[in-house]
Amino acid sequence: MHGEYKVPGGKLVVVDLDVEDGALRRVRVAGDFFLEPDEAIEAIDGALEGAPSDTDAAGLAARIDQALPPGTQMYGLTTEGVAVAVRRALAHATEWSDYDWQLIHAAPQSPALHMALDEVITAEVAAGRRPPTLRVWEWASPAVVIGSFQSLRNEVDPEAAERHGIEVVRRISGGGAMFIEPGNTITYSLSVPDALVQGLSFTDSYAYLDDWVLGALGDMGVKAWYQPLNDIATDAGKIAGAAQKRMVAGEGAVLHHVTMAYDIDADKMTEVLRIGREKLSDKGTKSAKKRVDPLRRQTGLPREAVIERMIASFRSRYGLAEGHVTDEELALARELAGSKFATPEWTARVP
Repeated sequence: MHGEYKVPGGKLVVVDLDVEDGALRRVRVAGDFFLEPDEAIEAIDGALEGAPSDTDAAGLAARIDQALPPGTQMYGLTTEGVAVAVRRALAHATEWSDYDWQLIHAAPQSPALHMALDEVITAEVAAGRRPPTLRVWEWASPAVVIGSFQSLRNEVDPEAAERHGIEVVRRISGGGAMFIEPGNTITYSLSVPDALVQGLSFTDSYAYLDDWVLGALGDMGVKAWYQPLNDIATDAGKIAGAAQKRMVAGEGAVLHHVTMAYDIDADKMTEVLRIGREKLSDKGTKSAKKRVDPLRRQTGLPREAVIERMIASFRSRYGLAEGHVTDEELALARELAGSKFATPEWTARVP
């Protein structure tokens, strides 16, 4: 069995192993990390040898911690990362490079149709009718997108939203409200087979699926990192928020979508969103304006250039063919937008 895992902000860990009589055998850990002293790698392999194959990642990491020589130094490597690579090997997880990725970057769409497209495209990936897909959104109008379990009245000031011509929609994933203005927002979705995140905890899957965009931002001079559970942050503040939804039909798939602040009208945002004092204090700031630091200031690039560089970075890593929403997918999405995402019943399902 073979498993790979790139430690967030670190290096690649590769594990090869067998399982005999319910225990790990012939475990070999490798990768492009740095490790001192040399015998530490043998200690890691030895700690995993004979471990029950149903040991979870925390248990595997604890075995390694106990076996490491005193003074061991790891660079680009963590014991948790080794444990995750083992679990991915045992789960027969796939890798990014195992797939032929497709890009969808179409004309602006309404907020409700975007919600529906996410559901339809991810369901098609789960059914095996569509390859793993990166979809970059273009917004036809401003919106507030609330999480699947958020209270509508607690999150949005309806009078302010109406005054500013902002449509409120509810997505199928959890998480918090996102304030959207077409020229100020960069949004993308990854619709991926469940096999890509096998062996990863829910938290680890966020970091794993965000890693490529951290690299793309780094190439643009933005030092960003994954901040659990679902933020992408910099020294100057948050720049993006992610959310996920698991589809269990067919072979299973994961929807991972991210909204990034290219620019922001913070005054308008705080009029429309009911951002509570408790949430702001939890983030260690005194104002919503300080919580988000837009990419426009950090990159100095036009929005279109940021998107182009993100796409180019993904393509250089994993390959990315040009694609489109099929006629059948678009018809399904339009029907779903009308029957679900544009309805007051769905939007106010948590009043």
